[in-house]
Amino acid sequence: MSDKKASPDYPIHEFIAARWSPYAFADRPVPVDDLRSLFEAVRWAPSSYNEQPWSYIIATKDSPEQFQELLSCLVEGNQVWAKAAPVLALGVVSLKFARNGKVNRAAVHDLGLAAGNLLFEATARGLVVHQMIGILPDRARELYAIPEDSEAWTALAIGYTGDIAGLPDNLKERDLAPRQRKPLSQFVYSGRWGDPSPLVLKQ
Repeated sequence: MSDKKASPDYPIHEFIAARWSPYAFADRPVPVDDLRSLFEAVRWAPSSYNEQPWSYIIATKDSPEQFQELLSCLVEGNQVWAKAAPVLALGVVSLKFARNGKVNRAAVHDLGLAAGNLLFEATARGLVVHQMIGILPDRARELYAIPEDSEAWTALAIGYTGDIAGLPDNLKERDLAPRQRKPLSQFVYSGRWGDPSPLVLKQ
């Protein structure tokens, strides 16, 4: 469980408040049983037509060569800190429905739902996850022979919160910065676009 909890305006589940994405990871392996449960949580995520358009490629430091290969699929700026995580994964999305070959407009949305389940389960187990969009999809396709209608979309670093002392200064600042979010009035509307819903205007 993190010590960097959110300060919500309204009550939310403790695991949502506790979840955050550190840059500093501890040199501590993640038990295999915990990793299985993270992806079991993914398995039960909702998806359009129950298509389950997600796949994950995972590597742990127990297999150094595989870990280095997956690390090479991240942009250089992410490799700097993600190399300390004990587990890396690529989130791959199938962009067409298996049922009819048509474009699945919900596919990336559903990959996000799957990641949400994984994050919730990870937080419940005292783990942290840092998601990244900064990856090299073409490198991933070549390395893992990802099919034409699928694409590596995100990466995840999974582990335990570590000591920020070893981070570059700019990343230390990010890990120490308070968590902030837009107020509900800036994204929950009624009537017209941009008009805050009365539901979220504090009385």
